[in-house]
Amino acid sequence: MTNEHITATLQSIKAYAAEHHVPIMEDQGIEFLLQLLREQKPESVLEIGAAIGFSAIKVAVALPGCTIDTIERDNGRFHKAVEFIGEAGLEGKIRVFHADALELELKELGSSYDAIFIDAAKGQYDRFFEKYETLLAKGGVLYCDNMKMHGLAEQEISEVPRRKRTMIRNIKQFREKMMAHPDYDTTLLSAGDGIMVCKKKQA
Repeated sequence: MTNEHITATLQSIKAYAAEHHVPIMEDQGIEFLLQLLREQKPESVLEIGAAIGFSAIKVAVALPGCTIDTIERDNGRFHKAVEFIGEAGLEGKIRVFHADALELELKELGSSYDAIFIDAAKGQYDRFFEKYETLLAKGGVLYCDNMKMHGLAEQEISEVPRRKRTMIRNIKQFREKMMAHPDYDTTLLSAGDGIMVCKKKQA
């Protein structure tokens, strides 16, 4: 597919996301993630939370030699992701799994990935990590988006709206866990809505 064709598909995704209130990565956040991935040069990426395929397509374009597996549980978003990935001509590089990431059997996926990107239910990041961490290759990198949650995760819990406190508490606890994790070198970056980068140690 031509770059113009893929650009048109990405514009269609942005328009659909705006119209249907589908959360996709902010421009600053996705460009920063792509910069990190270009430096890492992974050959395989697992994304938890495909939404409608925006970030998977951006990664596939930025890393021509990389294959991407992505998981989406919402039926409507799954079908739009498949549609948009097909429009972009990238179905040979991106596999979309229709499943709840916490229920999907690991044997359905690849045996290991150089990078794992979590951008799904914000209060479940620790559960995603515990389930999929074994698939991350030694020296691989875990990327987690929305670590600031639009500033809420920077506030005291008492200042957070009551209905969001459990989610924000979980995010804070997960951040603290990864910053102290003996098997990972973790950095919290402020780009976009906050990206946490956790490199799995070789030893």
